[in-house]
Amino acid sequence: MKQQDAAEDIVIVGAGLAGLAVALGLHRKGVRSVVLESSPVLRTSGFAFMTWTNAFRALDALGVGDKMRSQHLQVQGVRVMSSSTGEVAREIDLRVQGKLGPHEARCVQRNVLLQALEEELPRGTIRYSAKIASIDEDGDVKIIHLADGSTLRAKVLIGCDGINSVVAKWLGLAKPCDSGRTATRGHAKYPDGHGFEPKFMQFTGNGFRAGLVPCGLTDVYWFLTWSPSPNKEGIEHQESAAAMKQFVLGKLRSINAPSEVLEAVERSEMNDVLVAPLRYRPPLSLLFANISKGNACVAGDALHPTTPDLAQGACQALEDGVVLARCLGDAMAGGGGESVEAALQRYAGLRRWRSAQVIAASYMVGLMQQSENAALRFVRDRLLSGVLAKVLLMMPDYDCGTL
Repeated sequence: MKQQDAAEDIVIVGAGLAGLAVALGLHRKGVRSVVLESSPVLRTSGFAFMTWTNAFRALDALGVGDKMRSQHLQVQGVRVMSSSTGEVAREIDLRVQGKLGPHEARCVQRNVLLQALEEELPRGTIRYSAKIASIDEDGDVKIIHLADGSTLRAKVLIGCDGINSVVAKWLGLAKPCDSGRTATRGHAKYPDGHGFEPKFMQFTGNGFRAGLVPCGLTDVYWFLTWSPSPNKEGIEHQESAAAMKQFVLGKLRSINAPSEVLEAVERSEMNDVLVAPLRYRPPLSLLFANISKGNACVAGDALHPTTPDLAQGACQALEDGVVLARCLGDAMAGGGGESVEAALQRYAGLRRWRSAQVIAASYMVGLMQQSENAALRFVRDRLLSGVLAKVLLMMPDYDCGTL
């Protein structure tokens, strides 16, 4: 071993939701890990995300569920707005009973959850400004070359490094596809309270989809997705937050969105990434892909990047974290006699179909909701809204289990 090489049992690449969930799950089981994060601080881009029943089951398993509940409103329903009148077209109650228990949904602020996960980890678990350049092998050991020239040897390598994952590329997973759609997001603050009902408001128009949901009593999150092709509509606004706001407001005014929704956009701060293409990993490719190979695997967006139409991306990352920590933690403890390689294969088997199912369903729902085809829009608004509502509630009705 070279003098500059450091050695670790478990190295997790990426301090996002999946990476911190895996690290915390392992910590709860008495297993130490190191998390490499390329940024100098926790990355909180995205502002917030819908956190459904399945995610809260995972958060409860990790021991931070109640902390999130105390800081975020429970979303009581989905309010689908008419694209022609701006009035309420359909209400979906999110407090109904699922097959596994009552549904629960909250819009959780990303920075709040990441900080809560980090606080539960031993000091020094996360190593910041540690960007991976490449991966080599030395027998069963993975040799991780960092951008600063240093080298780290890992007995187990877990890639939670997002949609452009170095580890996923090393495993040979299919390259994410462009959905042909684009998204922008914003976060509005109301120091004296926003006055919105605890409902997830959804709007669909000609080739675009928007949503607004309160996080707490003083914070509101909104998003807009659209298809910029063939004239790259909206892309020209990406270098200016003010111009992007006007683009979003124009879309919302075209469907008679309520004035309070327009005001939320006007007062909001914009995401650091004003325009982001929506990409996904081909779901069929995951059925035969090397999610794990030897003592390496992937989780979170490194495994299953998906379009946001079912609001399940973050939820799936948290599920991954619990399942992977359970499988790997048991193997590292040595009580069951299972090897690390077998444990990672078991994790891959548990997550393979679930990941492909969520990606495929989300893509199809987005295709239906954002279609520019007049006939398809008519069928969607008159006949398929109930079906889409059932799909929205079907994916969260899942339990990843405990640690």
